[in-house]
Amino acid sequence: MNVIDTEAPFVVVDVGGTTLRIADYDPMTGALSGTRRTPVDGMARDPNAPVPVLQERVVEQLAREIGARTARDGGRCAPRTVGVAFAGPVTADGLVLAAPTVWGGRSEPLPLGALLTARVGAPVVVVNDLTAATWRYAATESRPFCLITVSSGIGNKVFRNGEVLLDPGGHGGELGHWTYDASPDALPCDCGGRGHLGAIASGRGVLAAARRAAVTDRGAFAASRLSALAHGRPEAIDNRAIASAVRAGDAFATAVLRTTVTPLAQAIGSVFTSIGICRYLLMGGFALAVGEPYRRLLVAELTRLGCFGLDADAIDAMVALGAADDDHGLLGVGRLLGARLPAGAGQVVG
Repeated sequence: MNVIDTEAPFVVVDVGGTTLRIADYDPMTGALSGTRRTPVDGMARDPNAPVPVLQERVVEQLAREIGARTARDGGRCAPRTVGVAFAGPVTADGLVLAAPTVWGGRSEPLPLGALLTARVGAPVVVVNDLTAATWRYAATESRPFCLITVSSGIGNKVFRNGEVLLDPGGHGGELGHWTYDASPDALPCDCGGRGHLGAIASGRGVLAAARRAAVTDRGAFAASRLSALAHGRPEAIDNRAIASAVRAGDAFATAVLRTTVTPLAQAIGSVFTSIGICRYLLMGGFALAVGEPYRRLLVAELTRLGCFGLDADAIDAMVALGAADDDHGLLGVGRLLGARLPAGAGQVVG
């Protein structure tokens, strides 16, 4: 029979739309070790599989990866606690309500926390991935802030007064599913809706916009650095090429990116004017790949649109890039567990 080693590190997992990350987290030092990255067994690998099939595959993959951590000790000890940062809204008891970037369309909620706890022989806490990532920055940010990810999707979380602002049902922090375009032919979102911010301004949205622009304005595309990187073929454009072209100052790629940043700036403006958050941190694979040019474009759009009561310098100061790595969820869920479990707080709102 497995026993729980109370001196063992936490096992921390980050499930994104394309990549699963798993590591050990030492709550005494705040350090990660043994980090492993692998493709998620979700829609990115098999976009035509039914949602229930993808859910089962993801659960099996998580149980297998977590179980491998136990196997390193000869199967004698279960991890003390497992923290899972998951890309989708999560309730306080670990129920995943949706996962548009992991298994796609609408589905029955999945009790991921309970399923994994039963499978791995240790308590499993499941929280939203942005909720987890927010805890990484809570240790260094001195005032309320909003963390925004721009990757395969878009999400956000607001941290204020020592808490992530969410209700017990997991609602909140889903700017990616805010409807920006209400027209009937608006771009489809992974969740099944249309015109959502994530369909327009995420890395996937930017990629689609770049390919459309390359087809409709072939002259400008042909003269761009992006064309050289894609060998002149619109269908060969990828996010790596877009980020490279924007960093190099390419006018075509930058103009495309600006069209997708405008909706995000409008969403941020709504957060600012409604609850007065004056600090915004950007993370996510796409935003961080573009880097400072992405931040500057966003600041320019916020300045153009206006943030009531703030001048251009104040707007520039309120937007910053997060750490240039992909450890946000791993470090964040580790810090969350370290902060909450000794106090006996139990499950955490996702």
